[in-house]
Amino acid sequence: MSFRDYLKKIEGGNKLQKVSKTVSKRLEASGVLKALEPKPVLFEKIEGSAFKVAGNVFPTKDSVAEYLECTAGELIPRISSAIKNMKPPEEASKGACQEVVEETVDSDKLPILFHCEHDGGNYVSSGVMIARDADYGQNMDFHRLMQIGKNKFSVRVVKERHFDKFLKKNGQMDVAVCVGNGANVLVAAATSIELGQDELGLANALKQMSVVKAKSVDVNVPAECEFVLEGTVALEEKHAEGPFVDLTETLDVVRQEPVFTVKKITHRKDAVWQALLPGALEHKVLMGMPREPTIFKKVNEAGVKCLDVNVNPGGCSWLHAIVKIKKQKEDDGKKAIYAAFEGHKSCKHIFIVDEDIGIYNPLDVEWAMATRFQADEKLVVKPREKGSSLDPSAEPETHATTKCGFDCTKPLVAKGKNFEKEQFPKIDVKKYL
Repeated sequence: MSFRDYLKKIEGGNKLQKVSKTVSKRLEASGVLKALEPKPVLFEKIEGSAFKVAGNVFPTKDSVAEYLECTAGELIPRISSAIKNMKPPEEASKGACQEVVEETVDSDKLPILFHCEHDGGNYVSSGVMIARDADYGQNMDFHRLMQIGKNKFSVRVVKERHFDKFLKKNGQMDVAVCVGNGANVLVAAATSIELGQDELGLANALKQMSVVKAKSVDVNVPAECEFVLEGTVALEEKHAEGPFVDLTETLDVVRQEPVFTVKKITHRKDAVWQALLPGALEHKVLMGMPREPTIFKKVNEAGVKCLDVNVNPGGCSWLHAIVKIKKQKEDDGKKAIYAAFEGHKSCKHIFIVDEDIGIYNPLDVEWAMATRFQADEKLVVKPREKGSSLDPSAEPETHATTKCGFDCTKPLVAKGKNFEKEQFPKIDVKKYL
């Protein structure tokens, strides 16, 4: 299923909101998307562009699960299995993403949105960048692009990531930035796997797909994506990048970043541009959800029965994780805390709860903390270690932060009061109204 196939599917189920009025790509489109979130939106007319724009497409776990044809509760085992059983996608002789080859590169014709008032420019926020290294093969991940000219973008390259290593090793990299992808490609691009493994193999294991050779650079791209921007990222050519609204919904700082020079643009006929609101639900889901299987794995490896994980939006889908366990030993809660931090090193606060707590209900989690947590016995503090660059309260240069874990599980043997919630009778209210 391609990105546009999914749009047709949700349109048929009356889940897609169409906007027929002409909308500006500067502030207006992003404002409409935010106002209608989490409703998927298709803008049929964008001022200054011939292309349609779709946004809020995968704003929940349920929407990702629908695309992958499973339930939200099956996502962790599904992603975990795909990581273990990656399979290279079939290479096709031609792909829909190359139905049109633009002879002249002019990114002003693309509906690249200006999202928030203080942004540094128009941003490509949904694009996945694919590069190939002679030693390690292909790599695919997210890099936001700030438009600085008709054929140039400033690229946010996070230090120590695989593409950063490629760029430092080679000085410059030929790349393809793909826009308008299915959830399998987006989840794969956001998942951390070993250097030398191709994330497209993970995408194919999540849902079968095909790839095609890019026109001007030596990489394979998803054959059914909507747009491909081909070109070169140069380490020595730098330009200011930012400000930009980050995952925490706060403005990221301005940095001098490498420049991406676009040499060719290909796209589908009647292509649909994929908008991804920075800091909004879709951004959070695609960032946080791929960390849940790694936490799940580490907790189970520590000898604690892990039942579910929620890297929740309230914690920016990055800094907080709620872990549900089946407690069998009194120290399981603390063991789970340490293991969860190993599974997601950028996490700042971990909450461990029992199997009777709904980890997608913040009131339930807070109730567990209020009734089952004692700080002098069940608080784990990890003082001043490297955290996330996304945390505004961390040290600006080192990203040092204090991490905490909260064991909000009940004791195996209660002394005194009961720790169980009393249940009211289940009634069919239709009989009474």
